[in-house]
Amino acid sequence: MRIELLNGKDIENRIKTVATAGKLSRTKGNVFEVLDSCTDFDKNLKLINRIIGMGHKTIIEHDYFVFALSDISLMVEQSIIGYRLTSFTIKSGREVDFGHVGYYVPTFRNLDGTVKKNNKSLQKKYCKHLDYLCTEYGKFLEQGVKEEDARFILSYATNTNIIMGLDARELEKMVSDFLYGKKSRIQELKEFGTKLFEIMKEYIPYLVPQIEAKKDYSEDSFQEYYRNQKITPYEKVRLTHYTPNPDEVILRSALQYRNQCQEKELEDFEKELTKQNPEWRKDIFEKLTNTLEQREFEQVQFGFEIPISLIILKHLTRHRMHSLLVPDFVPLWDVHNYQTPPSIKRVDEKHYQEIQAANAKILDEFKKENIMEEDLIYFYLCGQFVNVMTTINGRALEWISRMRCCTKAHWEIRAIAREMVKQVKEVAPLFGNCLGTTCEVFHTCPEGKESCGRVNAG
Repeated sequence: MRIELLNGKDIENRIKTVATAGKLSRTKGNVFEVLDSCTDFDKNLKLINRIIGMGHKTIIEHDYFVFALSDISLMVEQSIIGYRLTSFTIKSGREVDFGHVGYYVPTFRNLDGTVKKNNKSLQKKYCKHLDYLCTEYGKFLEQGVKEEDARFILSYATNTNIIMGLDARELEKMVSDFLYGKKSRIQELKEFGTKLFEIMKEYIPYLVPQIEAKKDYSEDSFQEYYRNQKITPYEKVRLTHYTPNPDEVILRSALQYRNQCQEKELEDFEKELTKQNPEWRKDIFEKLTNTLEQREFEQVQFGFEIPISLIILKHLTRHRMHSLLVPDFVPLWDVHNYQTPPSIKRVDEKHYQEIQAANAKILDEFKKENIMEEDLIYFYLCGQFVNVMTTINGRALEWISRMRCCTKAHWEIRAIAREMVKQVKEVAPLFGNCLGTTCEVFHTCPEGKESCGRVNAG
């Protein structure tokens, strides 16, 4: 694992900017006069520490950092993209051969956290198994299976590379969680948080006291509520709840805020509009679809249950503006529940099943060693099913449909997105007509030469 700060090393100017933000609201003069007054580095740092020590942390949202993350596992990738105010550019497993990128090797621990006496032999056995998975991945590629499907047998320990950007407030939350929260029980996340903290000490000194003052909060307070010992994947995507009368809510919000009237006055407005144009409802939705803000779509929400494979989960997680609930990695899930790509079914489904069975078998062998579950999560394969829930506002759902219903999206996330759209159309037909790919809704495509060809690229 290697982490390097790419942007944000100009510490004096950064500290000056944050101090200006902290000083601005209670200092005479315009923002440039306040900026010119913040010339003393030590005073600026002292001011920042005092303000954030009072809990006023919005000022550190002006301090932004970009990191290069090399050779971190897919498990870490999924863990960090859950921080919704963080930006990522990730090496694509759909386009790149991941068979030789390496993988994370944990130190196997007893249930009390001490290192097992036979750790070395366990690591050797673990590496042999992961090498086997990489070899079988390569064999599927040789048989014509694309990288995007062959990766379903790779371990969640497989390495990847990422560019990550986030502000200081989100960085503090991430590092705190990895050093002191439940995630700190996972060695690699603890290592990741420690490396980020070392960078903090050099370039973000005002966050150091904040991190050092944290207390351990790694205990899982919900243990007594774990009841389902046999978890199986949801049968399909299912719309579980939604804003009542979503079409009407959107229409009324569009009228109400533009006319600055009370909700009870809208009935008369609607009668007038119907006399003038019986199709006014459809017209408003068409206009909303072609506006940039679309705040009216945010007034409605839709909740879903979604079965999804681990490797595709990130495609859903990366859409920041929805409330996604992803189970913790422990207690361990049933590794017999997995997705089988159609291309593998055509080539050699039986061998794919044998690989999954071999993985489940070796996991059982490691479980018998009484190893901490946090050290066993790397036996999750990328095709492992996980059940997630989310609540999405209409605007975020529209954006997801643009990206994920596309023929160029991975087949699994595409099937999920299209099913979500289908079910929303049943309860909100007018809004549902706004959902879908750009070629379906706008009859154009932004992909240029990489367009699938359904419509003329523009």
